Formats: sequence, structure tokens, C-alpha cells
Amino acid sequence: MENPDKNTITRMELANRLFFRLYQCTNMLHKTGTRAVEDEGLTTQQWAVLGALSRPETELGISVGELARYLMVSRQNLSGLLSRMERDGHIKLLADTVDRRSKLVSMTAFGRKVWKKDAQPKILSYYESALKGFSVSDLSHTLHYLLKLLDNMKEVDRNTVALETSD
Repeated sequence: MENPDKNTITRMELANRLFFRLYQCTNMLHKTGTRAVEDEGLTTQQWAVLGALSRPETELGISVGELARYLMVSRQNLSGLLSRMERDGHIKLLADTVDRRSKLVSMTAFGRKVWKKDAQPKILSYYESALKGFSVSDLSHTLHYLLKLLDNMKEVDRNTVALETSD
């Protein structure tokens, strides 16, 4: 970048601060979110899995690949997490009746109880504390901008993958 103008420098400084704050927020979410649900034997990653599995469209199960795409994690990272959750009785992994090579993930009755009765009240309390001082408008605007950022980052990912596969 030759002789960037003041606006470009300001934009890059703000971008650096924004991404660093997102990094800090992610780390604090893992730390404080896990603390909120640790008595239920959960981490924030397990919380995310149970949340994904609690959606009506996944009641009969979701493939590991679809779950990984939904959570935006690699299948490898999800695999160990699912093994621990299956061991702890939160989920079950069954062979897909359509594609025997694929596994379907669904919440067990115990997992549903942990999610609905034990974890949900603590998660809602956590949200209240973490979002203290945010108006409905603040939340709506924050969500809008995070979704916009996420869309842009997905595009960066698609372009990176396309470049890697074209080499």
C-alpha cells in the first residue's frame, strides 16, 4: 500500500481495534459462558451444539456435516466434541438410514432435560448480565452488523477455498 490516505489509515486502525475486540469477546464468551453452564457439565461449545439440536428442524437429527456447517467448525473439531457429548449422554449418534456412511446427531432425552430445565435458565441469566445496558435497538443493530460481517467473512472463506483448489 503506497502512501495510504488518512481515511485509509483511520479505517485500518479501526478495523484492527474491531477485530481485536471481537477476539477478546470470543475469549470472554468461552470463559464466562462456560462458567455459567459448568454445573450442568457443559462448555460453550457444547451449549452451541445443544442449541443447534434444539431447533425444530433438527428434532429427527442432523448429519455431522450439516451440523459442522451450521456451527461453522471443521468436522474434525466437532468430532471430539460430539464423542464427549455422546459419552456424557447429551446426544446420540446413529447411522443415517439414507446414507449409511453418514451419522445423524440428535439430542437424547437427558440432553433435552439438561438443555431446557438446567442450562436454559442459566444461559438467559448470562445473556441478561452480558447484555446489561443494551436496548432492543442496540441488540438489533449489533446483530445486523455482525451478520453483515459474517457474510463478508464467508465470502473471504469461499474465495480462499476457491484459490486453494485452483492451484
